[in-house]
Amino acid sequence: MDFAQTMPPPLTVPARSASAPLGDHPVSVDVQRLNFYYGAKRALEDISIGIPARLVTAFIGPSGCGKSTFLRTLNRMNDIIPGTRVDGRVLINGEDVYGPGTDVVELRRRVGMVFQKSNPFPKTIFENVAYGLRINRMASSRADLHERVEESLKAAAIWDEVKDRLDDSALSLSGGQQQRLCIARALAIKPEILLMDEPASALDPIATQRIEELIYQLKTDYTIVIVTHNMQQAARVSDGTAFFWLGRLIEYGPTDRIFTNPGEKLTEDYVTGRFG
Repeated sequence: MDFAQTMPPPLTVPARSASAPLGDHPVSVDVQRLNFYYGAKRALEDISIGIPARLVTAFIGPSGCGKSTFLRTLNRMNDIIPGTRVDGRVLINGEDVYGPGTDVVELRRRVGMVFQKSNPFPKTIFENVAYGLRINRMASSRADLHERVEESLKAAAIWDEVKDRLDDSALSLSGGQQQRLCIARALAIKPEILLMDEPASALDPIATQRIEELIYQLKTDYTIVIVTHNMQQAARVSDGTAFFWLGRLIEYGPTDRIFTNPGEKLTEDYVTGRFG
């Protein structure tokens, strides 16, 4: 089959905004007409989306469609890339994160991130989780520090596996354990929102299942946004799904509707495997 013939033509992309997909559920992240540029190249075009609080929202779409770039606009991780710029607004619980005077360090405390490849520090398991607590001065005593580290490891469903080896190097853990340790490290500083950029893509099926179970548990206390190439994973873990294509948000809605009765032909073509 000629792959080029299976690709939908660019003119079919609807230029429209999207709002929160789940009725009256409160919005935690409100993005308004956001454009993002790498130099002169526009990578994200006129994106508007309302991400609901304490639910899981999945971003899906082909490689290079802007999912991860958009995810990083939510806590200004793209700021570290020279020559980038943003216009539009990103409101986190009503505060414009691109407004003047924004404390970017505080923003990244409030909006934590877990990357595709686990990145534990070359320190002990304990010190990996304690690091953010120390630099943010969030522990009042050594006993408080130990209590917060334990609490974070339990929240990341890894405490029972590491409680007797907290002084071991984090690099001695398996890949799945390292990723859950990185989640514990992110949770330790009490973010409001947790961004996860393909957190299970490098893991085996058993470790992936553990991460997915953890995501399901964490949404009780956190707003979670996950980028995934795995549509089955999006269907399993998310409440709302946003489909991106060529830097645009094509459709956003409840996950069950996006996968069974999408409103856009592009979305239908993608989720049924016609391209991507």
